[in-house]
Amino acid sequence: MPGTADSAREWPFGGLDVAGLVEGGWRPVPFSEVVLKIHGRCNLACDYCYVYESTDQTWRTRPRAMPPEVIAATAERLGEHVRGHALSNVTVVLHGGEPLLAGRSAIASAVDRFRAALPSSCDLEVTMQTNGVLLTDEMLAMLDGNDVGVAVSLDGDREGHDRHRLRADGRGSHADVMRGLNRLAASHRRLYRGLLCTVDLDNDPVRTYEALIETRPPRIDFLLPHGTWSAPPPHRPAGGDTTPYADWLIAIFDRWYRAPRKETGVRLFEEILNLLLGAHSRSENIGLSPVAMIVVDTDGTLQQVDTLKTSYPGAPETGLTVFDSGFDEALSHPGVVARQIGIAALSRTCRTCAVRDICGGGAYAHRYREGEGYLNPSVYCPDLMALISHIGRTVQDDLALAAAAPGH
Repeated sequence: MPGTADSAREWPFGGLDVAGLVEGGWRPVPFSEVVLKIHGRCNLACDYCYVYESTDQTWRTRPRAMPPEVIAATAERLGEHVRGHALSNVTVVLHGGEPLLAGRSAIASAVDRFRAALPSSCDLEVTMQTNGVLLTDEMLAMLDGNDVGVAVSLDGDREGHDRHRLRADGRGSHADVMRGLNRLAASHRRLYRGLLCTVDLDNDPVRTYEALIETRPPRIDFLLPHGTWSAPPPHRPAGGDTTPYADWLIAIFDRWYRAPRKETGVRLFEEILNLLLGAHSRSENIGLSPVAMIVVDTDGTLQQVDTLKTSYPGAPETGLTVFDSGFDEALSHPGVVARQIGIAALSRTCRTCAVRDICGGGAYAHRYREGEGYLNPSVYCPDLMALISHIGRTVQDDLALAAAAPGH
């Protein structure tokens, strides 16, 4: 349910006819990914964190750690959902806060609970997103024994990372993160899923990229800083025509794309290339593929994508919990529906855009404008246009050269 009386009038709560969509033949895509907020606090104090530093402060009233009964109920709900929709594979992402604060025993028990709740016909992948500080040998041994994939947040070299990813006392975390990351990349490499890097225009892009590939991650996911039309991200004036974020990312794309051998995958670039070549997106931040993910907070509440916390207090809430509702009930929530209906959830501006099917309106959270809701282009619209256009021209030029080559 929307968080305030004003938000109840904003799109999608005001204006999206879910019943009409169903009558017209639309059917939701079942959830195949559950983000489990296994611990609600963090051992870092990153100044850009959307959980603790945004307008939504509901974390203060929720349990520090997810109680066993919430984990058990969530596993049972996922099992019901898998059986009801005959799903062959699902993913559980251990998240936070910092999920490793839950401790080895609680994590292992949670993984066991989920594996036991699913039928043998369904494959379960368990991964986690961590800041890496607590990746000790003992922790990694437990994760390896339970087949838990690990992705780590890293914002580049020491200077770039420690600008924002600090401890509560102001000390940088880069050295501790790298110790854990090097352990992961060496002795437990099979668990290594990649790195997540938040774009910071104050960091040199190529130097950032070079620092990120030092441990040969299988993939890097660059994330744009969260912001909306009402609270724009750093150096991104709402409505301005400049493209600082595209310029930053293009410098990395050109370095990555022209490398004689790809050291690692870059998810944003790969997804744009996939879409340009006619494939489907596998990312919630680009393209028009339906989003099939649900978040469970430490108290068992079912939520939409939690980055909506940057919009207004209560923005991710559905009004449902794992104790009184199955996952199917969340599929009819207007916020969930809006992220599954593709073009129908785009603003008039986006629907007529030349890169509509590639951009897909950008990340849903970045479309918010107070008083209107999410039926807007992304606050990053100029950047997305410039980045997609640059990648498109690069591919077209390469295809033209290949077609003109002798013997083609």
